[in-house]
Amino acid sequence: MANVALLSASSPSTSSAAASLLPRRSACLRRAASKLSVVSAMGDDPIKEWILTEGKATKITGTSSIGGGCINAAQHYETDAGSFFVKNNRRIGPAMFEGEALGLKAMYGTKSIRVPLPYKVGSLPTGGSFIIMEFIQFGRSRGDQVTLSRNPFHTKKKSALGRKLAEMHKAAKSDKGYGFYVENTIGSTPQINTWTADWIEFYSKHRLGYQLELISQRFGDSAIYEKGQQLIENIQPLFDGAVIEPCLLHGDLWSGNISSDTNGDPVILDPACYYGHNEAEFGMSWCAGFGGAFYNSYFEVMPKQPGFEKRRDLYLLYHYLNHYNLFGSGYRSSAMSIIDDYLRMLKA
Repeated sequence: MANVALLSASSPSTSSAAASLLPRRSACLRRAASKLSVVSAMGDDPIKEWILTEGKATKITGTSSIGGGCINAAQHYETDAGSFFVKNNRRIGPAMFEGEALGLKAMYGTKSIRVPLPYKVGSLPTGGSFIIMEFIQFGRSRGDQVTLSRNPFHTKKKSALGRKLAEMHKAAKSDKGYGFYVENTIGSTPQINTWTADWIEFYSKHRLGYQLELISQRFGDSAIYEKGQQLIENIQPLFDGAVIEPCLLHGDLWSGNISSDTNGDPVILDPACYYGHNEAEFGMSWCAGFGGAFYNSYFEVMPKQPGFEKRRDLYLLYHYLNHYNLFGSGYRSSAMSIIDDYLRMLKA
């Protein structure tokens, strides 16, 4: 009120000058009020804080829960700066999401197959962690659409997913050997990624051996542990003639982690990345539905290695053992059957 009275008592010229400042003052007040509302909206929420600062949004226009799997919760945030996809876990610290973010960035950097770009990983103030990433609107197809390639001699089915995945494997090789920059998770099971020069040693110790040890500790299953160790000691002949390079792998490629965008291009997500033998990428094929077109398109870019068929079940075994650890003995018979078949084949 003092300012109003002062303006009323001023000379005409002074009043005119002061009045000209009012629109600018009002604009400043509106900006300040807007800033205060943003700060108020952030509160103690680090997800909203990032979206409303580094995410370049001034307001969040909507949030909705979407499928996040059996381990994490997931939300879609709509803002005036675009959409964001957020996963959170109220029980687990940020290390799990940091591993996922590094994997997504590595795959994104190959400029081959589409993956969501991660933006931010952090801790929740009440415990747990979160990851903010690019929101990709999925299309109707699963991402392995089959098309027909025609030439005068034959017709061949093509798979965009097979070709793009092979391009990623071909583009990203490691000079550190087999492993990854951090330990990550396969489902909720720790995945050990210690750099190792030899693939057979890496796969034997950090994939099959680690899962067998967990089974022995959790279930006391000495039979599968002992037979599994016997297999590990005798797998060398399965790799005779194969040229093995450390390729960047998604690591957990099953149907739930495969989709497509609105253009129909394949999208893969929720990785358990590491550098390994490219054939290990097909370890979840029993739960992915890869068909002939997928493999035809893949091998056009990454040629099939001698002994591929003999090694296929060896890579399934890692995931069957992990499912045994995650979900119980319902997966035991599948894992044991693979081990027994290899022991007979190798006469071990």
